[in-house]
Amino acid sequence: MTRRRRMFDIDLPEEGESFPAGKESGRRGPMATAIVETAESTRERARVEAEIRAENDALAQEHVRLKRAGLIIDMIPLDAVETRKLIRDRAPAPDPELAELVASIRDIGLSNPIRVEPGEDGRYELIQGWRRLTAYRQLLAETGDSEKWGRIPAGIAAKGDALEALYRRMVDENLVRKDLSFAEMAQLALHYALDPETAETDPEKAVAVLFKSAGYQKRSYIRAFIPLVERLEGVLLYPHEIPRALGLALARRLDEQPGMVTALRTEFAGWDGRSVSDELAVLRRFAGIDETAGQGARAAARRQASASASEELSSDDGAGPGESGARARTTFQLNRPQGMAKCTAANGRLEIRLARDFTAVDRRRLETAIVQMLDQLE
Repeated sequence: MTRRRRMFDIDLPEEGESFPAGKESGRRGPMATAIVETAESTRERARVEAEIRAENDALAQEHVRLKRAGLIIDMIPLDAVETRKLIRDRAPAPDPELAELVASIRDIGLSNPIRVEPGEDGRYELIQGWRRLTAYRQLLAETGDSEKWGRIPAGIAAKGDALEALYRRMVDENLVRKDLSFAEMAQLALHYALDPETAETDPEKAVAVLFKSAGYQKRSYIRAFIPLVERLEGVLLYPHEIPRALGLALARRLDEQPGMVTALRTEFAGWDGRSVSDELAVLRRFAGIDETAGQGARAAARRQASASASEELSSDDGAGPGESGARARTTFQLNRPQGMAKCTAANGRLEIRLARDFTAVDRRRLETAIVQMLDQLE
């Protein structure tokens, strides 16, 4: 005999709905119970998933905020850090304090991470921390321990900050440390003005951009050092050791006696083993500073600095202090296929800054082009 299978519908009450009269509200069949439990489980799972999504969104927003503030710290490989985007404000000379930094990091670790900006192909561009990075590289070279010194703690900033802001961060960090010399600050202003990626071409106006956090007087000192650093480039071994009073006195003498650059070049020719004290002694002699006249020269330097400071406000507004014939300089920009070329012409100097590797150009072709250019200027 064939058994018939009965099919029937189960009507479940909605939440809050009472059972019909005569029905027992406390008992459900197995199928009804399973369906109710499945529905409740689905609702609970949807609620939990919504909470997880909301929490993930909040964490992602917080991560972006911290990253833009440079507060995301990670251990990044030393060989992944580039130092090409910003022209450093450190003179390429021995750093007597670097040994102390290396010893401190070796003993207690790095308490202040460097700051980098993400680049292409997993690389990073250094924004702050040149000495810390140098110390880590020295420790790696000394020990060969790549597990301990092959990676450095770094605050990873979000991409997109303007180049001017990156320069300002680098400068302000070093101003706080108060160990940058006036020659180094003047050199940075020159490099900033010559950088093809920056908008300012006048180094004296670049001082107002880079050293906005410094006082008027300090900016006037930096401007006074600019012609000194510019004219004596390649002549001095220790420009960063020149004290303020001596630098101001030398700048004044260079204005009065343009031929002094040639005389200094002759004085130092072939004297590569000179010490800091040797070089400073020669500079004091040329500046007219000696044991008997030192105080008078320093007083004259202070008077010159005070006069420069009186011109500070107009200089910061874009009108640089008046230049003598010896300091005359012509700057202009040329739009080239490789980008904007910055050209600077001065007495005995012609410089072109362009985002192009000129060492890749055949030497004979480069010489021919320069000869043709000079012939056109005759």
